[in-house]
Amino acid sequence: MKIAIEAQRIFRANKHGMDFVALETIRELQKLDTTNKYFILVGSGPDHCLRETPNMHIIEINCPTYPLWEQIALPRVLKKIKPDILHCTSNTAPLYCSVPLILTLHDIIFLEPRKDSNKSLYQNMGWYYRRLIVPHILSHCKKIITVSNYERNHILEALKLPQEQIAAVYNGYNKHFHPIDKKEIPSIVKKYTDVENYIFFLGNTDPKKNVPRTLKAYSLYLQCSSLQLPLLIADLKEDVLNETLKKLQIEHIKPHIHCIGYVPNADLPYLYNGAYIFLYTSLRESFGIPILEAMACGTPVITSNTSSMPEIAGEQSVLANPYQELSITEKLLLLESDTNLYQQQVIYGLQRIKAFSWENTANALLSIYSSLNNAQ
Repeated sequence: MKIAIEAQRIFRANKHGMDFVALETIRELQKLDTTNKYFILVGSGPDHCLRETPNMHIIEINCPTYPLWEQIALPRVLKKIKPDILHCTSNTAPLYCSVPLILTLHDIIFLEPRKDSNKSLYQNMGWYYRRLIVPHILSHCKKIITVSNYERNHILEALKLPQEQIAAVYNGYNKHFHPIDKKEIPSIVKKYTDVENYIFFLGNTDPKKNVPRTLKAYSLYLQCSSLQLPLLIADLKEDVLNETLKKLQIEHIKPHIHCIGYVPNADLPYLYNGAYIFLYTSLRESFGIPILEAMACGTPVITSNTSSMPEIAGEQSVLANPYQELSITEKLLLLESDTNLYQQQVIYGLQRIKAFSWENTANALLSIYSSLNNAQ
């Protein structure tokens, strides 16, 4: 079987969630399957993080914009290689393509009413592009894959698709996320901050990341905590932070906050390990890989009681209402004051992550590929 996998963004330097899902799944397929022939279709970029093997070929496609890359350049390449299956991994696909299509639809947030504006031009363009393309390609998909049972049920209900058309396949986490010797942590953490113990939060301009409410919750935490741990925020620009604090009228907490920008994936395990608590207080997620990453590093997690996050974090996790600042504050103070609960969460997290792996993800994909090929 000849399988083409769209992985347009995996060579870019600053990778994010969907990029890592595609990359890690492909790496695992490379280990597991030496029989089928693969064509990995990527855009140009500086991080050549995947190497060819005898049955896995990388095709770099140069094109100035993602819509042109996907709608024009990608179909041209497909005509040359003539695969049996095309797997598009990041929500969208060519509108006109004769190859049987599998689509990974991570979520349908872009089809839902917007509650807040997004100041990122790049994210706004992506939102409109997905909103335009996805409704037109769903009927062409032989199979739709999403990443949690929550999202599967949500997509089925919202789009009225046949039950058999969509499957839930969990993401995994990279094995370099694990507990690290405390002596090794400071050397990496000091690249970003001088503090030794902190609350860690991944935030960006996407409204679903819930940055304003989380900052407000942290300001309430500072009023009540005897430790007053600093807040380390990754993936958020300083000017956005300053503007948000000003709007919330909590600029006085700025000395307690360390805004460190984008963190390469190789450094993230050290930042998780150095954290006292990891905050993942999104309003909505289809999966939430950082939950697993922090747990795998032995760091207690506070996450949201909405969408897929309880499903991924599990029954014994610490959940907060992300719409209520005081709920987030109370969970921070609870973990800080209850040493038994804190240690239980460390142990629980290390057990919980055993249910997830990229090997499981790849095996599930192989089963889907085979079933579609046999049905043709």
